[in-house]
Amino acid sequence: MKDSEVRYLVDAGPLIGAFWPADQWHAWSRETLSSVDSAVYTTETVFAEAAYQLKTHLPALLQLLAALETGLVRLVPLDSACAVRAAQFIARYSPRADWGDASLVLLSERYPRARLVTIDVRDFTIYRRRDGTAVPCLMPPSSL
Repeated sequence: MKDSEVRYLVDAGPLIGAFWPADQWHAWSRETLSSVDSAVYTTETVFAEAAYQLKTHLPALLQLLAALETGLVRLVPLDSACAVRAAQFIARYSPRADWGDASLVLLSERYPRARLVTIDVRDFTIYRRRDGTAVPCLMPPSSL
């Protein structure tokens, strides 16, 4: 996959919000994800987190899985070589950071032009990539 192909990364929050009408970020998530002009990319960890949160909301879970099947959401694998960088990141931002957050920061380092769609303003305004730059994010205005 070409770096220029990956324009948007997505966190679990907007994936949940886009497909679950009762979510507080539903309108923002649907509008934002509908407005991007390409697929959104995430990690298996983040996708699994969203699927887990939607497990009791079957229609929403099925829509999330359909988005994966149709390519609207695409998974980027992280290999074992990423473990060292992820461990550094998690240690630096402990206890705030988890593997899901680390996996998105690693993707942001791999695809530095990609913007992360997230509702997690508390964490992603603090996290920094290896080069010290912020992760470029799209966040709901009311969460700032």
